[in-house]
Amino acid sequence: MHVEHLLKDVSLGLRLLWARDALLAREITGVTVTDLEDPARFVRPGEVVLSGLVWWSPGKAERFVSGLREAGAAALFAGEETHGAVPGELVEACERHSVPVAGVPAHIMFRAITDTVYLRQWGELSRRQELPENARVRLSRLLAQEAGPAEVLAAAFAHLDRIAAYVFTASGRTVAATRAAAGLPAREAAALVADGRGMTVSVAADSVSPYERRLLYLPDPDGAPAGMLHEVAAALGRCQETAVRRRAAEHQAADELGALLAGPGAGEAAVEAAVRECGLPGEGPYRVIVAATGARRPGLAEGALTEVAGHASATAAVGRLPDGTAFAVLPAGDLGDVWALVAGCEPGVPLHGGTGIAADGTAGLTGALAQARYALASARTTAPDASGLTDAAALTSLAALLTGVPAEVREAYRRTVLGPLLTGERAAMAALLSTLETFLACDGSWARTAEALHLHVNTVHYRMQRVAHFTGRDLSRLSDRLDLWAALLCR
Repeated sequence: MHVEHLLKDVSLGLRLLWARDALLAREITGVTVTDLEDPARFVRPGEVVLSGLVWWSPGKAERFVSGLREAGAAALFAGEETHGAVPGELVEACERHSVPVAGVPAHIMFRAITDTVYLRQWGELSRRQELPENARVRLSRLLAQEAGPAEVLAAAFAHLDRIAAYVFTASGRTVAATRAAAGLPAREAAALVADGRGMTVSVAADSVSPYERRLLYLPDPDGAPAGMLHEVAAALGRCQETAVRRRAAEHQAADELGALLAGPGAGEAAVEAAVRECGLPGEGPYRVIVAATGARRPGLAEGALTEVAGHASATAAVGRLPDGTAFAVLPAGDLGDVWALVAGCEPGVPLHGGTGIAADGTAGLTGALAQARYALASARTTAPDASGLTDAAALTSLAALLTGVPAEVREAYRRTVLGPLLTGERAAMAALLSTLETFLACDGSWARTAEALHLHVNTVHYRMQRVAHFTGRDLSRLSDRLDLWAALLCR
């Protein structure tokens, strides 16, 4: 706190009589009230001196003010009640010795100034303090008991009345909140953190993917001491590490379920038992999701699915298939914009996902997994550099369906069906391919094809005869037309 802060406090009504700007910026260390003629022995450096001027009579100002200067006083606040005003001799002495001086109106008690200084200093000190010792002991006990983040957060802020505090994931999911904290949708929470409003402290935890990273957030940036927040964040980090270790057994059970669903001839009874072992409900409907990031960091896609599942359901099985693909089984429900929120946690890494049609029961999980894997291949083909989740139910056209076929298979089919049209003389074959594509797009209409290509109908007939010759397909048959159309879509 500086001298100028007190002078700007209108509730104190102080009247500045003399000072230089640089002197008003001095830090105040405390307050001393004195009416001794020589106060030097009782004043500490940086203190504001309050005096009712009972000691003053003409000729005594020099000794008093020089004593303040020697002691390093920050300022003199002189009461006006005794003499009706601060004597000019005293103001002149303060100017000679560079001691700021202000008058204290008769109706202002010195106690008001003292309280203002010490309450301000206490507030500044509290903002630098760490967690109170009793709260620290309580947190240590909870961490030893492997308590969850909600209990840890409540205990950490129990001594602060009605404070709003949250634990968010990087995608805006609320992991825990104090009682005074209003509920926030994930998108709104993520926006608050991104905009830099409030106070955000990262929760550091080992072996956690960027998608599972947590943040301690307070809407009021001055709601708690910064040192305390960092200590609470460290406790929450230990809490999360405990949860990650505990989740290892859950991942093992999920891996076993994945092996059953991906393997041949999984018995329904075995699948039901594996589902129960994962803690999933015994009845559907279920949603199966698979994911890939293309990044070489292990566990990245698995961490993303863990966060997606956290948004969607309290119960989920997240693990890896035998080929290493991350997968999740959870109760069916609408994911909304969850995928985009989670993918935004690591914007430089494309997060591709595929999901199958909801399985009514455990018997349908194998098929749902196959659909999800096909949809994942489609997502990676359609937008290799952009994050996205593809639902198998959305593959409603031949073009969309083919995106799930492996690129090598598509290329082999294309070359087999179109044959010489791809390997012959470039200009001539390009014209034949263009005519074939337009002809099929015009539903086999010769006239519309000629009009679209600005050709004579006879030219179209000639070109299509050449296509039939090179491919061995009969353009009058629907099945042959479909084969050729599929081959063109496989580019």
